[in-house]
Amino acid sequence: MPVPKNIQVIDLMINIPTDEHNAAGYATFAALQRDEESLKGFHMPAQYMFKDIPSVGADPAGFVDAIVGEMDKHNIGLAMIPLADALRHPETAERHPGRFVRHSAVDPNKGMEEVRRIRQAKQDHDIKALTYFPAASMPQVAINEKEMYPIYATAIDLDIPVIVNVGVPGPRIPMRCQHVELVDEVCWFFPELKFVMRHGAEPWEELAVKLMLKYPNLYYCTSAFAPKHYPKAIIDYANKRGADKIMYAGYFPAGLSLDRIFSELETVPFKEEVWPKFLRENAARVFKL
Repeated sequence: MPVPKNIQVIDLMINIPTDEHNAAGYATFAALQRDEESLKGFHMPAQYMFKDIPSVGADPAGFVDAIVGEMDKHNIGLAMIPLADALRHPETAERHPGRFVRHSAVDPNKGMEEVRRIRQAKQDHDIKALTYFPAASMPQVAINEKEMYPIYATAIDLDIPVIVNVGVPGPRIPMRCQHVELVDEVCWFFPELKFVMRHGAEPWEELAVKLMLKYPNLYYCTSAFAPKHYPKAIIDYANKRGADKIMYAGYFPAGLSLDRIFSELETVPFKEEVWPKFLRENAARVFKL
């Protein structure tokens, strides 16, 4: 079934880069990987996994306009971006009102200081989600470890979802803290928590499906995966019992161009009734957008 052209897409993962921001992030990953070459060159930490990484130009002042131009080209009406990116680019909201909402990355190692920061971010910036990359936390904190419990409780209190990387991470850092089975304990202990898995869940995507069948508030988004590599288990689940659980997220411009994503979406065998939910309706409902 071809991708419908009349849907205002919600993209749950777009970044607005800056040279300073990217350099700091790449340096962190390089330090985790003990990779001196990455530390010198500030390459994307999972660059080996992607071909033809897109460019939005070298001028930080033009990043936002370039990204919005690509969004318009592919009928993306709304994108979720990191709060840190929005603060570095205050012109985002001013020049493109209504096109971006914010999520905030969390650091569970900071304890109650982080809880207070999250509450302030919701009050000041109306963040729509919390995001967490367990393998990149320093020190690593697994999905189900005690340091995350105050953050999960805070997300419930603020009525916002958490979006958590699951599965083998792309950067060459340990994966044990992102095993999909760890999600089971969190969903059991926090049944009110809206938990969105991102970045594939591979090689445990079938387990991810089993857990989504088990827990009403567990979801999956397709971030960082080119559509031709969407796991078969996820496609089959969306076409059967999981139409309300699977959401679109890209990876632009970190690793995938929107041209590539939307051309490859044409080959994804979703049923006709799945597309509106996948591209917009599920995200609008879960994140209250």
